[in-house]
Amino acid sequence: MQLGQTGVWSIELRTADPHEITDAATELDELGWGALWIPGLGGGDILADSQRLLRATRVAKVAVGVASIWRHRAADMAAGHTRLQNTYGRRHMPGLGVSDPAAARDAGRPYRPLADMGAYLDQLDTAPAPVPPTERLMAALGPRMTDLAGRRTAGVHPFMVTPEYTAAARDQLGEGPLIAPYQAVVLERDPDKARTAAREFLQVFLGMDHYARSLLRQGFTEEDLTHGGSDRLIDTVVAWGDTEAIGARVRAHHRAGADHVCLHVVGAGPAMPLAQWRELATLNS
Repeated sequence: MQLGQTGVWSIELRTADPHEITDAATELDELGWGALWIPGLGGGDILADSQRLLRATRVAKVAVGVASIWRHRAADMAAGHTRLQNTYGRRHMPGLGVSDPAAARDAGRPYRPLADMGAYLDQLDTAPAPVPPTERLMAALGPRMTDLAGRRTAGVHPFMVTPEYTAAARDQLGEGPLIAPYQAVVLERDPDKARTAAREFLQVFLGMDHYARSLLRQGFTEEDLTHGGSDRLIDTVVAWGDTEAIGARVRAHHRAGADHVCLHVVGAGPAMPLAQWRELATLNS
């Protein structure tokens, strides 16, 4: 499934007032964004929330980045995905993730990431209405999970990664599999304000073991991960500045081998960041 070169990744497109979400999705579609991404959050009816966006759009794909395999039964995901594909012109792309050990414990299961994801994909393959590998992707950060994604899904949707990570993933996967990195962005030219906004958003993730290990593998140090993240980490993981500066980061991911880059506007307050999405839409041309 072709997602286009750029997409919008948004918590607000899942949690805001439904009428506001519909209006925003319609406008984003008209602005030329290739895909609208919504997070899995704590579960909930991700299929209904995807349907709201599909109903409001004509061209844009709707992707989930990502749904925890512990919070959504494979049979339900397969049936719902098939229904959405048949109704809205094959524009739905579910992303899947193994979350962390706490999520597995909450589901009453041991945590075996590769085996758990493999078993879930088996269930999608053997469902009454199977989900084709080309119509699903995975959150993958480590090399073994990336390999699994390349073999059994359309590709990977990595979180909090650099263009250098994208290049390494492309080297590992070769040509063909989709690489669609998440990219946090702050539309702010003042370095102090931009870094403050970035730290406020990222600090919770820096304390999560799987994300911390990913950043260490990318060449950051333990010191980089303290106090909300060093300037080096913030400046490398978050794109901030004007539209041209953010566009430069998007182009860096594409040169490194990304097929699609989804942009998450952070630091804009609790409201729907329509003004920022409109400004960033110039990157679609």
